[in-house]
Amino acid sequence: MINVIHVDNSGFFRKVMKVFLTELGFFCESFDRGEDVLDAVETRKVSCVITGLELLDMTGEDLIKKLLFAGHPMTIIAVTSSGDEVRIQRLTELGVKATIQKGSDWKEKLREYL
Repeated sequence: MINVIHVDNSGFFRKVMKVFLTELGFFCESFDRGEDVLDAVETRKVSCVITGLELLDMTGEDLIKKLLFAGHPMTIIAVTSSGDEVRIQRLTELGVKATIQKGSDWKEKLREYL
């Protein structure tokens, strides 16, 4: 089973994402803090991290930088309610596979990148 970590400050969105990923056949762990994600990737084989950009203890962008700096081989996808094009471009330059806006079609878009 493929391990996916989802991190977001919204408890509701974490629940929705976990149900969605489980239905697709993934094993999903959910967190609200970036530090918890960093700890988890040290002890588990993680294929993908899906992160929001607002976390309880850091920004999603800071988490992405830390994950990439640590050199863990995984796909990173950002899911955000922001449409800030400059921020999206920065995430792309960092190496994020996709930045998906929350909205009516986020599930279809996410499915394309998993």
